Amino acid sequence: MTSTSRPNDLRAELEKLTTEAFRPELAEIDRLSTLEIATIMNGEDASVPGAVARELPRIAAAVDAIAERMARGGRLLYAGAGTAGRLGVLDASECPPTFNTDPTQVVGLIAGGPPALVTSVEGAEDSAELARADLETLGLTADDTVVGVSASGRTPYAVGAVEYARGRGALTVGLACNPHSALAEAAEHGIEVVVGPELLTGSTRLKAGTAQKLVLNMLSTITMIRLGKTYGNLMVDVRASNDKLRARSRRIVALATGATDAEIESALTATDGEVKPAILTILANVDAPTATHLLKTANGHLRTALTAALD
Repeated sequence: MTSTSRPNDLRAELEKLTTEAFRPELAEIDRLSTLEIATIMNGEDASVPGAVARELPRIAAAVDAIAERMARGGRLLYAGAGTAGRLGVLDASECPPTFNTDPTQVVGLIAGGPPALVTSVEGAEDSAELARADLETLGLTADDTVVGVSASGRTPYAVGAVEYARGRGALTVGLACNPHSALAEAAEHGIEVVVGPELLTGSTRLKAGTAQKLVLNMLSTITMIRLGKTYGNLMVDVRASNDKLRARSRRIVALATGATDAEIESALTATDGEVKPAILTILANVDAPTATHLLKTANGHLRTALTAALD
């Protein structure tokens, strides 16, 4: 094989991807006014939710499988390179403050490690072995879920992570933005949100990145709903780590119970600021230790604990 064979092969491979397609109708976009370009971009972005909607049955199936694993102690692990990896790390990092999860429960892995969050780490995305090493470091188990994220659906790091995880018995999900992708094929649950060619040829931080963010929002948020991290649409497991979140905690208790400010302060003081047991003390008229016990028996599901308390 000549030194130019591999680049030529990769070029031919990329030319087959919808996310890499050239759009001749936009070849002179740089000559348009700023408002015209913004209008075109907005129209492009408006097509993304429809592409996600076509994958909702597969997204829902993946969520149910993820929640089942996490309910028995498994973790949710994202693996990707570049924009896809950064989005996974972002989604994972927002779970502790939003749902009071342990930082080890939802983890984002990016090819090249933390430095790759802010700068390109050359060659990292091309290494399936690196993905395997990253997952081995985490001590992957059969109760875990690995979500490979890649716009092209061919990134070796993401595909390698899924292949290794599946070989270890872990649940696997492949999120791509091209049809018939190697990533979706490698995973038990393939999700392919086909958003079409980008405004800027091959710039998958645009529609593809938006689509990935929407799907990751669903995977983590609905999984947490299934795990009892919410009460209705209230974030009752929110971690009050700053003044804004402490104010939000009081508001959540108020919305859930309709209690007075004094009752809310008393309940939150008794439960060391924990929203879920505070709500239960008010709605079920029980003390804080009883509320904590009821929630433990109900595996953290407030609605189930409330039903048990009122029966």
